Amino acid sequence: MPLVVFCGLPYSGKSRRAEELRAALAAEGRAVQVVDDAAVLGAEDATVYGDSAREKALRGALRAAVERRLSRQDVVILDSLNYIKGFRYELYCLARAARTPLCLVYCVRPGSLNGGLRVAGAMDNPNRNVSEGGRPLAVGTDVLGEPQAVASVVNRQAQAEVPTESEPKETRATDFPALVASESEKSAEHVSGAFYPPELLEALALRFEAPDSRNRWDRPLFTLVGLEEPLPLAEIRAALFENRAPPPHQSTQSQPLASGSFLHQLDQVTSQVLAGLMEAQKSAVPGDLLKLPGTTEHLRFTRPLTMAELSRLRRQFISYTKMHPNNENLPQLANMFLQYLSQSLH
Repeated sequence: MPLVVFCGLPYSGKSRRAEELRAALAAEGRAVQVVDDAAVLGAEDATVYGDSAREKALRGALRAAVERRLSRQDVVILDSLNYIKGFRYELYCLARAARTPLCLVYCVRPGSLNGGLRVAGAMDNPNRNVSEGGRPLAVGTDVLGEPQAVASVVNRQAQAEVPTESEPKETRATDFPALVASESEKSAEHVSGAFYPPELLEALALRFEAPDSRNRWDRPLFTLVGLEEPLPLAEIRAALFENRAPPPHQSTQSQPLASGSFLHQLDQVTSQVLAGLMEAQKSAVPGDLLKLPGTTEHLRFTRPLTMAELSRLRRQFISYTKMHPNNENLPQLANMFLQYLSQSLH
């Protein structure tokens, strides 16, 4: 069943929205499982995001918990920051391997400190996009997109041009609204209980990699600004239960055999070719053309070959042929193996 990934900075209403979506799907009789930081850590701890080693371990635990719960029966909701696009890509790969749809819900708190810092940085230097580890974000990536955050940044820049005695107090009062929950958040049924220090909030805002719907691992993307905007349940249902799952890569899926006897015939034919080659080279001299059993072509003899070398080439040929089985190739297996030996030995 589908995977729903919530993304956003602290105090953006992710947990409230995740609980709202869980209740709506459960009311329809669907089995829903929620994976969050508290479920992995035992209790929500904001200090994890201040330690890169602990945060990396947390992401690994979240990924493992999601992988264990992905099935054809349950809907899995991941309620965490998920602010690193590389981690979101790993989740996309999990859903693709499980052949289940995925959607991303991006929660934004309008007028917050986090949004102001990101937009202000983009205005100061539009060619510089900050991300974790110094890697640039995709060009044109929209971080927030709400006019309230831009307006708040412009207002603060205008106030900074006219310094007053009360400026430090006003700045402190307006720059840290994310530290105190709003009345709507206090009345929410499911609100994060962790406290994020202002320094940690600023660090998370600077290294936040906003989702981009142009990336296949970030779509379908649903952006929710504030808690007042209704949850688009109809669109989310369509994305989860009507869309097709991402196709798995051919290199990561097991290829079924074309027939039950294909592997047996492949093993038998290659064994006969090796046995004939070992017997024919006993009386051959370099330059002779060897005729082997089951083949219509010839192999030019250049040097004596050991059974260990031929067995290694045989195993490689079998491994490759099993990944691309075809009943039409059965009569040509001996010639194909002979061509493989000729190319590998010369």
